Amino acid sequence: MSERAAPFYCPYCGDEDLRPSEEGHGAWECASCSRAFRLSFLGLLAPRHHGPAPVPASASVSTPVRAPGPVPGASEGDPTP
Repeated sequence: MSERAAPFYCPYCGDEDLRPSEEGHGAWECASCSRAFRLSFLGLLAPRHHGPAPVPASASVSTPVRAPGPVPGASEGDPTP
């Protein structure tokens, strides 16, 4: 592919009135906000592992579940479960 990819929006004002700049390859000018900017391809990123996240060691400790019923030491009128 020999043709360059054109940006759709100005990264500063969001307008679509962009023109290639005379400054060289990847340079663009926005007629709306009068800014010039350059776009360039940096390269490909390394592949990421997309499996399940590892479980931290502290998360593997289970918390005991209390059976339903009155809370020891609470009075009858206490709304605390």
